[in-house]
Amino acid sequence: MNVYPQIKRYFLYTGLADMRKSFIGLSGLVINEMSGAIRGGDGFVFFNKRRNMVKILVWDRNGFAIYYKKLSQGTFELPLWQEGSKSLELSSTKLLLILEGVQLESVKYRKRYSEKSL
Repeated sequence: MNVYPQIKRYFLYTGLADMRKSFIGLSGLVINEMSGAIRGGDGFVFFNKRRNMVKILVWDRNGFAIYYKKLSQGTFELPLWQEGSKSLELSSTKLLLILEGVQLESVKYRKRYSEKSL
């Protein structure tokens, strides 16, 4: 399941995002910090320092859209990334797990197919 069905890929901004930023400020982070193509069909995910708020910026055919979530308690668990990296690609499944509060290290994926069987 994809959070936004039209999104190709999701990229997590590994810096701390100011949640006061809106369309233009977040677009600036994508272009200047993440070197992303803002209208390329990707989603860009931003968390605040306390990890209790998230914004997802997407280009929706003819304009920007922002998904914004603030937790009433608890925090979002973020995946590990290589130090010095400005962004990290996330699968839609992993993003959904993060948004739903699933502990990432406890998730186990079962094998679904073999290259030989194709």
